[in-house]
Amino acid sequence: MAPWRRSLAFGLCFVVLLSLTSRSCGYFYSDSHEGSTNDRFCFCQLQGTIDDCSCNVDTVDYYNNVKIFPRLKSLLVKDFFRYYKVHLDKECPFWVDDSKCAMRFCHVEHCEEKDIPPGLKGDVSSYHKYIKEVQTLTNCNEDLNAELGYLNTSISDKAHKEFQVWADYDEAQDNFCILDDHEPGAQYVDLLLNPERYTGYRGESARRIWSSIYLENCFQAHSVKKKSAYSAMIPYQDMARNEVCLEHRVFYRMISGLHSSINIHLCANYLLSEKGSLGFVAPTGLWGPNMEEFERRFSPHMTDNEGSHWLRNLYFAYLVELRALAKAAPYLRNEEYFTGLEKDDREVKMAVKDLLTVIEAFPSHFNETVMFSGGGTSAIKLKHEFREKFMNISKIMDCVGCDKCRLWGKLQVQGMGTALKILFSGKFDDKFDENGISTRLKPQQSPTLKLKRGEIVALFNAFGRLSTSIHELEEFRQRMR
Repeated sequence: MAPWRRSLAFGLCFVVLLSLTSRSCGYFYSDSHEGSTNDRFCFCQLQGTIDDCSCNVDTVDYYNNVKIFPRLKSLLVKDFFRYYKVHLDKECPFWVDDSKCAMRFCHVEHCEEKDIPPGLKGDVSSYHKYIKEVQTLTNCNEDLNAELGYLNTSISDKAHKEFQVWADYDEAQDNFCILDDHEPGAQYVDLLLNPERYTGYRGESARRIWSSIYLENCFQAHSVKKKSAYSAMIPYQDMARNEVCLEHRVFYRMISGLHSSINIHLCANYLLSEKGSLGFVAPTGLWGPNMEEFERRFSPHMTDNEGSHWLRNLYFAYLVELRALAKAAPYLRNEEYFTGLEKDDREVKMAVKDLLTVIEAFPSHFNETVMFSGGGTSAIKLKHEFREKFMNISKIMDCVGCDKCRLWGKLQVQGMGTALKILFSGKFDDKFDENGISTRLKPQQSPTLKLKRGEIVALFNAFGRLSTSIHELEEFRQRMR
């Protein structure tokens, strides 16, 4: 071949390879000049080590998409996890807001009594077994004088209710969020009939929710940006320079990761049309991924080059909740997951055990022991502040103007709060004696080691949302190639 032909062929190959490389970097490729901070961004920079963790994005992608997500997908449709009791009619405690989502897809379908599994109907309080009316004398020795030997072990209904109030107060000191499933007005919701997706809830009301979460509850309010729709987010450069301490970074990245996850769900389940395939208005609408909306929320030129960092925070939040599940695994294995349907309950318990085994085998768990480790009053004060700020975020969820958004916001915040409770309350920590032998009680032996059903349902579903987001990111990545 002549030299000029070889040069021409080489040049054509180089152009083709360069074109393929540019396209493989994702949907957000920019035509701006070489060296611009906006070119070849989103997915090309979503790689490498996850900040404040010891593993990388590729490890999480593989482990989640191949091992964890399929298991969660089949588990969360079971009755124990699909029925969530929640109070959606509480008043906003921070401002008067009558802005409600007007779209029909904002509405939440509550469960009818006949649809609720028998084991979930009616919350029977444990104190009933101690009241006088249900006490009986059994296995008594006939040689004993019944009157002299009788010990009245009954407790009045009023007294035991007071004991329960004390116990609830003590338990609440470990909580990171508001639990309202026991309050009057709480109702069961079938999560499968009310999927998280884009409802049209946006504008000033939605912006105020996120601004309140970031500006009023984050530790570094003085350094946040003020000029975009995502104005309350701390610039990545401030984080990268370690200007924010570890505990504050963890708090911010958890909230930012939750925000990113919710945005991904909305983009992946977007109302494309209210009409069906025949052109008539469909009762359920036509839903699917919206690439333009995904670009608007995460592309570099729409987010001041912060989009990929927000996505990395999703991975961080995922790793924190993954670690919480691993830490609570000995407890969760002993739960009965009772709904009153024996066969289903047995299958759920086996599926949970299988999932927990996979989670425990993850090679690079988040290390929560490095947090609040300074000792003394400063560490205690910091943990208290951390807890109070997250508690405040759970209250802000009652200000969301869209019922369906409020439902999923409350569930995911409660799930994240439960994860923080597991990691930082101390109740689930391993304790060792002077010989290095674990002294932690088994779950059934410890009166303080417990999670309520609502916390367990929220924990698994919240983690399921993060897992789904990472899986949907891969789907977006495939579509953009």
